[in-house]
This record gives sequence, C-alpha cells and structure tokens, in this order.
Amino acid sequence: MLGLQGGRFEALLNFLLFRAFHLYFFPVKRCISFTAMFLLFVAMSQGQAVIEGKVTLPKPEIPAGTPARYPGQVGEVAPPDRPTAVVYLEGQFPARDTVGTNEVLQSGMQFRPALLPVQVGTWVVFPNGDDFYHNVFSYSKPKRFDLGRYRKEDRPAPVEKFDKPGVVKLYCEIHQHMRGIILVLDTPYFTRTQTNGIYRLENLPAGNFSLKAWIDEKHTYEKPVSLQPGQTLQVDFNGT
Repeated sequence: MLGLQGGRFEALLNFLLFRAFHLYFFPVKRCISFTAMFLLFVAMSQGQAVIEGKVTLPKPEIPAGTPARYPGQVGEVAPPDRPTAVVYLEGQFPARDTVGTNEVLQSGMQFRPALLPVQVGTWVVFPNGDDFYHNVFSYSKPKRFDLGRYRKEDRPAPVEKFDKPGVVKLYCEIHQHMRGIILVLDTPYFTRTQTNGIYRLENLPAGNFSLKAWIDEKHTYEKPVSLQPGQTLQVDFNGT
C-alpha cells in the first residue's frame, strides 16, 4: 500500500486509529484534522528509494617485500586497507548549500581510509596519527597541493577543499610506499562498499539515473536504474 511495508505501515495505521478515536470524542476541526492526517500518511508512505547489492572486488595486492625502515620510524608498517569500491548515482540533482567535512588519517604509515569518496566542495582534514613526521601531497589535476611535513602534535591538522570532480591521488613525501585516493563526485548520492563488496544507497529520489561502481581508474561499471518511491532495488556489479 503506497509503497509502505511491514512495521512502518502498522505503526502509521495504529496512529491513525488513535487519532480517529480522539477526534470522534473531541470533534474540534474534525474535517481539517482528518485531511491533515491523510496527507501526512501519504507523504510518509511515499518513502525514498534504496539500492543495495554487491560489487566484485579485486583481490588484495601482496606486498613485494617488507618496506625498508625510514629515518625516525617508530613501529612497523601496518597492512594497507583491503580493496573497496565506490557506488554512486549519477544524474541531475539540486545543489546543496553545505557538504560538510571528512577525514583521511595517517596511521601505521598508511592512509586511512585508502579510498575516500566525497562530494564536490567537501573539506578534508589530514590528521597525523603516528609518532613521527608525515607529509601529504598530490599532483592530480583536480587538486594539486602539498601540506608539508607535520607531526601529530601540530594543531590544527591541515585541511584542503576539494572543489573539482575527479580522482585525487595521495602520496607521502617521507614514506614513499603510502598511497591513497580521494574520489571527488558531483553527486550527493554515493557510498563506499564494505570489504566484501556489499553496499547500500539510501534516501534516493525517484527517477531515471545511471548507477556506477568505481573500482579504480581503469575499472568503472555502469547500469541504468529506474527508481520508484519506496522501492528497494537490487543491483550487483560482477565486473562485466
């Protein structure tokens, strides 16, 4: 009924029955109240769409060997993040006034997360979580910057605004094995998969769009989707 399912429908129905009982015995503006209740019921029942599924991810890369120790190194190099993908909805969407702030942490001589999706206009903070100097820089066309060398104690942590869509590759001038990616997207509807490839996109508008799964610069997969209010759509990407 009207795209509403399960307990949500029962809760709304119970609420309407309670209000109907109240209005029967207290009939002030009964007609107006019933009309408002019905419009509320319709608005809540026409929920936004959801897309969920699974992306087939590449296998983790096996390091060629143990990285050489760096000057001033404390502890061992931690394993990098396992591969993930970014799933996003592409289309024409209203512009948002604010898009918030995100973070890439340097910890264990790795970027965490190794893959960060953000919307155009997002500020990203780069805190140092290790007990020695780090540096973050990028020569990518969408965003060229160099934060210089800084320690954990240095406050505030460096921050950069990512105002152009595209792939921004991150490096550390001190620890040459470190790699990270910020994927800057011109859409508010995106998510990063879990390490098993499972994803879920919520609060999506109705309409016809392109759904894309970005795995790396050489592998981006696309499928058309038609979304209806309250619909949950299953879409998998198996690399074909």
